[in-house]
Amino acid sequence: MKFGVVVVVTACVAVLIVLWGYPLGFRARQTLPVGVLISLVVIQLLAHGMTAPLREMTAAARAMARGDYSRRVRATSRDEVGELAQAFNRMAADLAEVDRQRREFVANVSHELRTPISALRAVLENVADGVTPATPDVLETALDQTERLGRLVTQLLDLSRVEAGAATLNVIDIDVAAFVADVTAEAAAGRPDALFASDVTPGLRATADRDRLHQIVANLLDNAARHGPDGRPVTITARPGPGGPPGGLVIDVADEGPGIPPEERARVFERFYRSVGGVGDRGPAGGVGFTAGGRAGASGGGTGLGLAIASWATDLHGGDITVLDTPTGCRIRVSIPPNAGEAA
Repeated sequence: MKFGVVVVVTACVAVLIVLWGYPLGFRARQTLPVGVLISLVVIQLLAHGMTAPLREMTAAARAMARGDYSRRVRATSRDEVGELAQAFNRMAADLAEVDRQRREFVANVSHELRTPISALRAVLENVADGVTPATPDVLETALDQTERLGRLVTQLLDLSRVEAGAATLNVIDIDVAAFVADVTAEAAAGRPDALFASDVTPGLRATADRDRLHQIVANLLDNAARHGPDGRPVTITARPGPGGPPGGLVIDVADEGPGIPPEERARVFERFYRSVGGVGDRGPAGGVGFTAGGRAGASGGGTGLGLAIASWATDLHGGDITVLDTPTGCRIRVSIPPNAGEAA
């Protein structure tokens, strides 16, 4: 349409110049070149306005190549150039978010790795210098830091495989009651001071990847047990999925802590997400505040990756994980569809 307007305007200008020249005694061979020059000037002005977003996109693309993702293009029209400008702005915003997440991920991983390594180094240096005797308690402290470091590396590798699309599912038929008993027993062995209770529908079976489902439930139990109140049980409930063919599964993990604020429930499944002092914050682990799960936690209590891994493992099954509205405490629900094999 704009190009059509340009053609019409330039033709009209040339004709008007010729017609204007006849009463003044100018012939067409004299007025026509003047009309053509004026038409070219008009075309230049109109084309300059039409291509302004393209020049802005060129400058913004060069800035993005240098790492500056803050540049945006003004989309003042609704034509193809305007749509291109809007798409460019969305792309720039997505790239800026990816770059921000990459920087935060590197900073958070560096912080998480440095904490156990520093603690382990301090223990070993004290033992090597003879400041601290190599008692079982000291060696157990070193072992705890080593295990924490190993868990973090394993979780990072899991996330890397998932994001690279290398994670696959080995879907089998699972006896849910036996599965929940095994995962709960493992969680109790890792946290002997915590209480666990289970409620599973008798005879319930599901089709899922046992290892990935184990990751989901184990991380949810660990999160609830780490930050839940002392002396109160963490409850896991397993029920068949609503309607449809058999094989669907709904698992709830609940605790009796203060819960997660509604405004933060959509973000607790992000990597390293922390809610310090009740205010949402993505940052390194550490300090006393609320970790992903909304309960008070001491410095170094968790890696901040457990719920992210649970979320991605659920996505691999084609399922859904969400924080439910409850009067008290925190309840996280995982829904695995009966066609989890198709999601794989």
